[in-house]
Amino acid sequence: KEIPDFAPGDTVLVNVKVVEGERARIQAYEGVCIARSGAGLNESFTVRKISYGEGVERVFPLYSPMIDSIKVVRRGKVRRAKLYYLRGRRGKAARIGEKQDYRGPEGLAQEAEKAAE
Repeated sequence: KEIPDFAPGDTVLVNVKVVEGERARIQAYEGVCIARSGAGLNESFTVRKISYGEGVERVFPLYSPMIDSIKVVRRGKVRRAKLYYLRGRRGKAARIGEKQDYRGPEGLAQEAEKAAE
């Protein structure tokens, strides 16, 4: 399973396997990653979203077999590792700016190649 490189502030789409009775289906959960904690196999991340006007937070173990896939929707520009202050904010105050110049590991590798030439 491919786990993308994401950080707090990023909007992520987590596809979760949900078992209802005997049949399983995949449910999408999209929100802002507000924290990553732990290390190695014990690592987990918290995703916060607003559902019907109510804030909902869910903690996912990073390597859980219940997670089908993780996709980064947009990169957030934040200067904190834990964004718990978003809990007390409503509406536009809870918005996070988008990172404009994100290159990622691939972009940095390409830039290093250009510099070497």
